[in-house]
Amino acid sequence: MTDSGLGGPAPHRPSSSLAPVTEVMSAGEQVPLHLMSSDASSPPEQAARSDVAPETLAITAGRGASGAALAPALWASSTWESESLDDAHRRSIAQRHDGFYSRYSNPTVRSFEESIAELEGAETSLAFASGMGAVASTVLALCSAGSHIVAQRQLYAGTLAFLQGPCRRLGIDVTYVDVAAPGAFSAAVEPGRTMLVLAETPSNPLLELADLDELGSIKGPFTLVDSTFATPLGQQPLAHGVDISLHSATKGIAGHNDATLGVISGDDDLLGEIWGYAVLHGATPSPFDALNALRGLRTLGVRTRQQNETARSLAVTLADHPEVRAVHYPGLIEHPQHALATKQLRQYGTVLSFEVANRDVASALLGRLRTARIATSLGGPETIVCHPATSTHASLTPDEKLTTGVSDGLLRVSIGLEDPADVVADFEQALETPA
Repeated sequence: MTDSGLGGPAPHRPSSSLAPVTEVMSAGEQVPLHLMSSDASSPPEQAARSDVAPETLAITAGRGASGAALAPALWASSTWESESLDDAHRRSIAQRHDGFYSRYSNPTVRSFEESIAELEGAETSLAFASGMGAVASTVLALCSAGSHIVAQRQLYAGTLAFLQGPCRRLGIDVTYVDVAAPGAFSAAVEPGRTMLVLAETPSNPLLELADLDELGSIKGPFTLVDSTFATPLGQQPLAHGVDISLHSATKGIAGHNDATLGVISGDDDLLGEIWGYAVLHGATPSPFDALNALRGLRTLGVRTRQQNETARSLAVTLADHPEVRAVHYPGLIEHPQHALATKQLRQYGTVLSFEVANRDVASALLGRLRTARIATSLGGPETIVCHPATSTHASLTPDEKLTTGVSDGLLRVSIGLEDPADVVADFEQALETPA
């Protein structure tokens, strides 16, 4: 594809299913990545590797634009000089040209996209200014008035608000299903009208799982999985036949609470169409944020390894505490979807949630924490706790909170990099009934 296609019609689902994406750890050959424009002036990209673990790919991926430098290069420029009128025109109509204008593409951002593509086993990736920028641009690129979306009820509140607000105003209908009900997504598809099936697994904030194999088997509409909680090291939705994998890279990928980014991965032609709409939406990622995300990506393996271990230790401790009514963490054997988690996740996750009696108990507990901090977001080096009903999911109505399981006693914990014993001890002392 050489033309940007800006303002063109929403893409139609091909009559045949998309070609399967090669898994990072498979023995077969990787599909070559469409990474840089053919006439871009950056050094040749390194070939994607299929013979190493994802943790190694997180270190080696996306180094094409940096040449021999071990640290990624920062291209802060918003625009590039052209040699002539004809050259300027050629650059303006080329897809994702790195030497034209940073709303179209940027070499530092492309390095980040290359890295994610390798980790996801994708032909290409596309970055946005935030996770919600990725959600909104993708939905609006694929859907238009009269389209139908199938989505799970248990979603990040921002995604839910977008589906219930802008989508509704634009005449895009949405059917919500229970993520844990077998076959629910497929059953809700309306042939010829459903353009998108949208899932989030593990879900925010209850850590519920969608069956990736089931999603990948759906024929007709495009399938999109928000894989933020898992990170690319935890699961690869594309390897299960899903069309698009999405991350709020603000979270675990960047990992230091100093970057705001979203990213999607998938087939080059499909993401090329989405890129055309993304340029018009203006959800352009900053090269500074992309640089920070690349830095974070290099340590993703060691960070998530410790965070996963601490999360499981805390989940086990909380599950045995008399003040805790429920713990939501797929790594627990008692979790209703533990078998599915073991099947499709490489890591159980760095986030958990638990429930206490009511808001007053939750508020008192938060007030007694000494190491963990009260904040939103997740994936950073600090252990942070939030009360979804009054923060991340505050926009939901009481009925919506009830439907999605966001109770007044629910607390979500993002595990940091503190000593695991200190994190567990902090919650133990905070759960003690004050004298």
